[in-house]
Amino acid sequence: MRYGRSTREALEHLVGGLGTACLAFAALLWLILVALGCVVGVGLLFVPTALRLQRFAADRERARLSRWGDEVVSPGPAPGRWRDAVADPVARREWRWLLVHGTLGLLLGILGLALPLNAVRDGTFPLWWRLLPPEDATSSLGFPVVHDWVGAFGVWALGVAWVAVAVGLGPAFARTQAYPGRRLLPPGADLDLALRVAELTATRAAALDAHAAELRRIERSLHDGTQNRLVGVTVLLGAARRALARDPATAEQILSRAQDAAEQALAELRTVARSILPPVLADRGLAGALDGLAGTCGVPCRVEVDLPGRCAASVEATAYFVVAEALTNVAKHSGAAHAVVTVRGRDDLLSLTVTDDGHGGADEEAGSGLTGIRRRVGALDGTLTLTSPPGGPTTLRVELPCGS
Repeated sequence: MRYGRSTREALEHLVGGLGTACLAFAALLWLILVALGCVVGVGLLFVPTALRLQRFAADRERARLSRWGDEVVSPGPAPGRWRDAVADPVARREWRWLLVHGTLGLLLGILGLALPLNAVRDGTFPLWWRLLPPEDATSSLGFPVVHDWVGAFGVWALGVAWVAVAVGLGPAFARTQAYPGRRLLPPGADLDLALRVAELTATRAAALDAHAAELRRIERSLHDGTQNRLVGVTVLLGAARRALARDPATAEQILSRAQDAAEQALAELRTVARSILPPVLADRGLAGALDGLAGTCGVPCRVEVDLPGRCAASVEATAYFVVAEALTNVAKHSGAAHAVVTVRGRDDLLSLTVTDDGHGGADEEAGSGLTGIRRRVGALDGTLTLTSPPGGPTTLRVELPCGS
């Protein structure tokens, strides 16, 4: 199963790379023609078009590589003149990428497309070879000409060999095809630093917004709930004191009501305190806290936690609240029969996944709490990915840096 999945993914990568390799070949050919035209002055008119086509091809490869691994960020608009392009290190690296990907990448992409086609053709050859004209009854390589069943099963054996090549060498071919893009297309250090500063600025703003929203929530909870109940306790105690001398029985009833109100106020205070930093995290750790959430979830939920040790309190609190909000959404909106929470720790990164088998269609714009989750995650410089096609399943994946 593992080999089949890796082979399928490798062939998908190779065929996807074939598309960008065709673009790279076309951009390389056009650049060469424009450069030759510049010798006589005609090509100068087409320089901006050639450079835009170069950037377009490179950006398609950046997008392809980002879907299969770490994001490769585009440097932005292409230069408009030869002089600017020559002075731009990103453009110069793109020229090298065009040369390699437009030749070697194209060859590997064609091979990635040919491998499954040849495997299917030769693997099924014994089923239909007798329907062919005698001179056309050959393998995918064009030889030998098959005259009997022995030759037909020899071609079938070649189909099996094609499958073996795809399984054994397909992943290596895919890595080789992607290597020039991974090596040459990322932005330079200056641009990467600028993007990082912009990302951290946005993250800081999101953290401040999340903090302000949390303070407003706590203030609203205290004002609308606990404070009103404490005011009620004060009023009841005053009434009980006035009634104590003239009607002790009534005073007893009022004191009982005041005690109930005080207990409710205390319960609400505990709820607010738990919403700030649940004590269960300190007492039982993240695994125990998530088990508690799963036990109170309205949908049967399984929790799998594999952490090498404790993370920072802020990271554990964020993970706890993300799971709490996600399970609330599952119970209220998904129509799911089952949910799974998976937490893994690796390479100073906490990875959290919540999956349900509901009807899907989750939308951040629908007010389902996903925006609040994203703000919490962004405040710790984490990432959130939501996959929820109509019909389900829904998968919420969060990654949080947890340091050492």
